[in-house]
Amino acid sequence: MNIPTNLALFDLDHTLLPLDSDYQWADFLARTGRTGDPIEARRLNEELMNRYNEGKLTAEESAQFMLGLLRKASSRQELAEWHAEFMKEIINPAIHPCALDLIKKHQQQGDLCAIVTATNEFVTTPVAKAFGIEHLIATIPEEIDGLYTGKIHGVPSFKEGKITRVDQWLHDLGLRREQFERVWFYSDSPNDLPLMEQVSDPIATNPSDSLRRTATERNWVILDIFADMMDAKS
Repeated sequence: MNIPTNLALFDLDHTLLPLDSDYQWADFLARTGRTGDPIEARRLNEELMNRYNEGKLTAEESAQFMLGLLRKASSRQELAEWHAEFMKEIINPAIHPCALDLIKKHQQQGDLCAIVTATNEFVTTPVAKAFGIEHLIATIPEEIDGLYTGKIHGVPSFKEGKITRVDQWLHDLGLRREQFERVWFYSDSPNDLPLMEQVSDPIATNPSDSLRRTATERNWVILDIFADMMDAKS
C-alpha cells in the first residue's frame, strides 16, 4: 500500500460530536429502563462525568460502571438492537456537517485518519462508521465466551494510554509515528494532553476552559467547529 505522509487523529466526544457518547449511552439506557434502578444509574453517570471533567477519573473506575452496562442485555442481539436505537435517537442527529467536512479535508489530502477515544469499542464502532473513518482506537471491553465481563481488555485508550494504543495500532500497520511529516490530534479535553504534547499539530477543538487556557499559553491552534450551533441556540 502507499504509505501516507501525514497522520490525523481525532478524539470523539465533544470534538467530532457535540456530546459525550459514553454519558449519553448510559443516560439512554437509564431513561429506557434498561439499567435496573434508573435514578441510581443517572446519579452515577453524572458523578462519573463530573470527575472526568475534573481530571480525577481513572479508566478502571469508569469501566466498572460503563462496561458493566454491556452486561444488562439478555443477548448480544438485544444489545445490538439497543445500540441501533441509540444511534437513531442520539448520535445520528448530532453528526454535524462541519465535523464531516473536517474529516473529509484530511481524507482528501491522503492523510491516514483514526478516531482515538476513551469510550469503549462497542459504543463507538458504529459511530466511527457513521463518520466514514475506518480506523478506531478505543477502550476494548473484555469478552469471555462471547460475553462482556464488565472489565477492560489491555491498555485503556485514556490519557497516557492513548499514546500506547496509537503506537500499537501503527506498529500493526507497519508504521511509526516518527515517520510522518505531520501528525494532527484534535481534542477538547485536558485528559488528552499527553498525546497532544507528542504530535506536531495539537488542535484544541471545542476545548474545555482548562484546555483553552493551555492552548492559548502554548500558541496551539484553537478550533471551535460547533460555534455556529451554539450561536443558533443563544
